[in-house]
Parts: sequence; C-alpha cells; structure tokens
Amino acid sequence: MKHVVITGANRGIGLELARIYAKLYPVTAICRSSSDALESLDYVTVIKDVDMRSWAAVQKAIEQCERKIDLLICNAGIFEGGSTKLGNVTAKSIQEQFLINAVAPIMCVQAALDFLTRDAKIALITSRMGSMGDNQSGGYYGYRMSKAALNAAGKSLAIDLTERGIPIAILHPGMVRTEMTGYAGKFTPEEAAELLAARIEDLSMETSGQFRHARGEILPW
Repeated sequence: MKHVVITGANRGIGLELARIYAKLYPVTAICRSSSDALESLDYVTVIKDVDMRSWAAVQKAIEQCERKIDLLICNAGIFEGGSTKLGNVTAKSIQEQFLINAVAPIMCVQAALDFLTRDAKIALITSRMGSMGDNQSGGYYGYRMSKAALNAAGKSLAIDLTERGIPIAILHPGMVRTEMTGYAGKFTPEEAAELLAARIEDLSMETSGQFRHARGEILPW
C-alpha cells in the first residue's frame, strides 16, 4: 500500500489533502502544530512540533516516517506583509517567507531522497504570485520572491531527479478561501485539494517540472 507524506497538513489545503489521501492510503502529516480536525482523521499519523525553518527538525520528521514514501507533498507555507507598501517592507518578513516557502521544501525533498520508492512522486504547492510573467499588480515582495524561488527549485528538481524517474509537480491551487488568504477566494479548500489530487494523479515524467494551475493549464514563469 502506498504512503503519502504531507507538510502543513493541520489546516486549509493541507488538511483537505490529508483527508482525501487518508481514504486511500496511510498518510503522515508533518506540521508545526496539529489540529483537532487533523487528529480526528483515520489512517493519519501526525508528526507535530516541526519547525520548518530548522533543517534538523525537517530531517528528523522525515526519518520518523514508518515506511517508504510514495508521494511527498510540500504544502507548508506562510503569507506575510501582503498590504505593506514599498518603503515599509522588512527584511525579516522576506527572510521568514523565503525560509519556509522556498528553502524548507528543498530541505524536505533532500531529507526524503533515501526514503522515496521507485515510483514516487513529489508535489510542490506554490502560487502563481511567483510568476513574473503573470505579475500585473506588483507588491507582495516576500511572498512573490519566495514562490518564484520555489518554482525555480522545482524546475531544477525535475531535471535532477529524471534519472531516478521521479516526477515533480509545481502546482498553483488557485485563490483558496483559507486563513492565509483571509477567507477570500474562488475555491474552497476541499475543491482546491480535489483539483490538486487530480493533477498529482496525472503527473508523469512527460509533465514533470511544468508550472500548472490546479485546473490543469500551464502557467507562465
């Protein structure tokens, strides 16, 4: 039976992905703090108190998984300073988002390399706000920069893992009504998770490294 590992699974999209996959396979949920909703799911093992800014903590969490990994979903992320005007942007906010949104997923993949099965898949949950070609509104410096960096890393992962036959999905979930977005958006977390799961199911070496909307269309870098 396959094993799915999801970071940031305590709420929002991550929680709904855990709910979907737990109906099919054992799931390991990695998060900084758990939630009653996550703890209530059957066939889900929760590894909590994991600070995604600590590479040792990320490594330890992956090593705590009780079996090989067939699907790794790097979903954990933060959004800060969205309405901050130029002139008031802080380096601390940018650094924090960069560490969690861009660096942590790569550290997570690196930690998982020896635990991935032969037919494993990796999904990076990113944002079209990391697209330079799609940027028409400016601002959001830390978030845009961190997601653009994640997209670049995802493309490199797709190339570097080709020999191992491990495809990489780089997926924008759409504007989702979660705590991160102030509950503004087109999709519910349930709808977004279902679309993401469909894209992951369709993922192959032929589509590895493509930047896609959860609906399926290719997005500009």
